[in-house]
Amino acid sequence: MLGLIGKKVGMTQIFDERGVLTPVTVIKIEDNVVIDKRDEEKNGYTASVIGAEDLKSKHVTKPYGGQFPENVHPKRYLVEMRDFEAESSVGETLGVGIFKEISFVDVVGTSKGKGYQGAMKRHGFKGGRATHGSKFHRGLGGTGMAATPSKVLKGAKMPGRMGAARTTVQNLRVIKVDEEKQVLMVKGAIPGPRQSMVIVQKAKKK
Repeated sequence: MLGLIGKKVGMTQIFDERGVLTPVTVIKIEDNVVIDKRDEEKNGYTASVIGAEDLKSKHVTKPYGGQFPENVHPKRYLVEMRDFEAESSVGETLGVGIFKEISFVDVVGTSKGKGYQGAMKRHGFKGGRATHGSKFHRGLGGTGMAATPSKVLKGAKMPGRMGAARTTVQNLRVIKVDEEKQVLMVKGAIPGPRQSMVIVQKAKKK
């Protein structure tokens, strides 16, 4: 796996050399530091622990700060990348340049929270007719299970909390990699609000 921690800047649109407009999401990928390495002998698997965004010293507890090497400032975000493909050592800094040869990426983020929502918005129900006299417009519909089994079955699509969940968007085309501005542009939308943390990974299915 090949991936880095980034921050969603927002969406814009760019034109290519043929004049075709493409909607893109701008992801800021500032310096990612390799905090630790996991190996087969000690941990039973291989992985690299990547950290991003410096944390203020007053917010660092001793247990949290103790996992960072001496020459690395404690980071706000830590992600473990299994079978990390890029050659790296503890304390090394990685940038957006590792995506230069990659055409498609997967982006993992936390979707926007919508709060407590009704069944129609949460699950995309069609609802009843809008005509006069129908008396059934935006309702949930029947949920009762009669005499057998005399209960509402688990997993029924009902009102509840919507959004604010870990979400992955796969196979997004990489449009541009700007190493000078530490920016990655991908075609289409990614989960989460602006300035939220996302994980950008090499596409698994492409």
